[in-house]
Amino acid sequence: MQYLPLFTDVRGKPCLIVGGGDIALRKARLIQRAGAVVHLVAPTIDQKLQALVEKNNGQCLARRFEPADLDGVVLAIAATEDLALNTQVSELAQARNILVNVVDSPALCNFILPSIVDRSPLVVAISSGGSSPVLARYVRSLIETAIPMAFGRFAALIGKFRPAVKQKLPDIDQRRDFWEGVIESPVGELMLAGKETQAEQRLAEMIEDSAALSRAEVYLVGAGPGDPDLLTFKALRLMQKADVVLYDRLVADEIVALTRADAERVYVGKARSDHAVPQNQINQLLVDYAKQNKRVLRLKGGDPFIFGRGGEELALLAEENIPFQVVPGVTAASGCAAYAGIPLTHRDYAQSVRFVTGHLKDGSLDLPWHELVHPAQTVVFYMGLMGLPTICAKLIENGRSEYTPIALIQQGTTKHQKVITATLATMVERIEDEAIQAPTLIIVGEVVELRDSLSWYDS
Repeated sequence: MQYLPLFTDVRGKPCLIVGGGDIALRKARLIQRAGAVVHLVAPTIDQKLQALVEKNNGQCLARRFEPADLDGVVLAIAATEDLALNTQVSELAQARNILVNVVDSPALCNFILPSIVDRSPLVVAISSGGSSPVLARYVRSLIETAIPMAFGRFAALIGKFRPAVKQKLPDIDQRRDFWEGVIESPVGELMLAGKETQAEQRLAEMIEDSAALSRAEVYLVGAGPGDPDLLTFKALRLMQKADVVLYDRLVADEIVALTRADAERVYVGKARSDHAVPQNQINQLLVDYAKQNKRVLRLKGGDPFIFGRGGEELALLAEENIPFQVVPGVTAASGCAAYAGIPLTHRDYAQSVRFVTGHLKDGSLDLPWHELVHPAQTVVFYMGLMGLPTICAKLIENGRSEYTPIALIQQGTTKHQKVITATLATMVERIEDEAIQAPTLIIVGEVVELRDSLSWYDS
């Protein structure tokens, strides 16, 4: 290890920056975020830099550096393009045992300013020891996506309760186990969901009663229409936490593979007239697994609250007082339309969009057809393949032009995506010789005509 990672307290302490340009401005912003009082010296000083320093009670000296400028400072940064001046600052500072950093000159530094992921009071620092700052910044960008902003507030909450836990649990190993349990408990998820008051109440209960330290929670997560890249950060995080995964037929194998490797996976998919597991049994499974003190992931294609029966599953959880949270997913309408190059609304073609279930029940489609025929409206039918002849006929019968464009999207957003376009009058005949593979989505409206010019996905 080339450098020993350290964090130093500079709050309210004088720190010197030598230099008055853009690099000095970036360094001033950084150390002022940590509470330092910046003193700056340079013959020419950028106006933004001067305003920043003076706003925070610092001092700007428009002249060349003098050795006396180091008097009383705890940290110095040389941010000039003058190698001789940078070397002088470094040597003088190190002779006084002052922390000194010279920008882009690791050999002249006795400390390195790392790339930082700031979730104060939680701070992550990444350094390449000056070998590759660009690589360090790239690694920082990866970590930025993995650590939610709420982690800082979570760290502050834990800090608030540490004295109480120390008094309750004098043994250090007991305290470590307790805090590990808290981090893995619903308290963390409450914090990440912005429910800080509930999180604090739950943590207080855990301190009073260790039996309250339960892992049980259900995550109702929308997996999107198929492309794993459309998953949200929150969905991925919860997928990696779950002990048990209940997943649908419409969830792509590549997405299921992103769940925790040692999680128990339970297939509960349903196809038309073929329910592998009836809905009421799925609801009960969620409850049963949660009562085994497990974190349960209910992974559903698309969005769980758009034709996903998510509300039915949550009703029983709420009745049983089992904690849960819902993570929205990219619904098939928006995902498939985007990948097919079909905007669902457009000022010149459609000023509204309507999502409709096209799933046949008892051999009929009981829909308000007269509401679905407005020419300036896009209508999206979910699960409408079997009912396609009825959909086309009813729309025409109720006043929609037979020349209205219609698109049928097969396995949208995946590598198997296929888009077939026609009109209401010709679509049924158009697909007679096509081997259509579920799932499918149907889009009706003038916006379908835009596909030829807007599609980027080779289907």
